[in-house]
Amino acid sequence: MFKIPESVLVVIHTPQLDVLLINRADAPDFWQSVTGSKDSAEESLEETAVREVFEETGIDCRPGTPLHAGLSDWGLENVYDIYPRWLHRYAPGVTRNTEHVFGLRVPAATPVTLNPREHTGYRWLPWREAADACFSPSNAEAILLLPQFAA
Repeated sequence: MFKIPESVLVVIHTPQLDVLLINRADAPDFWQSVTGSKDSAEESLEETAVREVFEETGIDCRPGTPLHAGLSDWGLENVYDIYPRWLHRYAPGVTRNTEHVFGLRVPAATPVTLNPREHTGYRWLPWREAADACFSPSNAEAILLLPQFAA
């Protein structure tokens, strides 16, 4: 089954603007925020964000949980060319993805449990350092916007 070329980027951060970055298992030194594609056309972007955050970090921000209030849709979209190394995951002819940006405010010291098939490490960094550490330009740009969306 091919991936849907519509995804979320979730910048997980503390009130002090420390940002969680995770290291991709399939690309060493590719540090990023939580990302992931919709599972189905019917899945809402918020549902995708909640699911991906839980799958990739173990952080539960489903409706009804204390962390759900910290989830916000920033109303931003990035449209970009899919990296050639991952084109095989999409239907033939699909070359671009639309990414929707979310933020998730969590308390400092929120525990993180990685899915080892997807990520090999994590770190919390001050927002500017986190932006500098991202391999993805759209991820770095989103993190640089954090102070205005976290206010």
